[in-house]
Amino acid sequence: MAVKNQEQYEALRNLGYSKEKSARIANSEDTGYRGGKAKPYEERTKEELYEQAKNIGIEGRSKMNKAELIQALRNN
Repeated sequence: MAVKNQEQYEALRNLGYSKEKSARIANSEDTGYRGGKAKPYEERTKEELYEQAKNIGIEGRSKMNKAELIQALRNN
């Protein structure tokens, strides 16, 4: 796997992020820039969280409650 920003990838891995999430962040075009426009997960509805989990491809999302969806999204 080619990683565009190896330094950021290693820093994220050291923080405990998964390989996949670290690579996705390090390979994003706007890496290093903070958007800050999205609401925190806790302020979103279960339906909004479900749709985001669906877009990412989280397995078992239909059986998850709001807290489980938040945890799954944070750990993906």
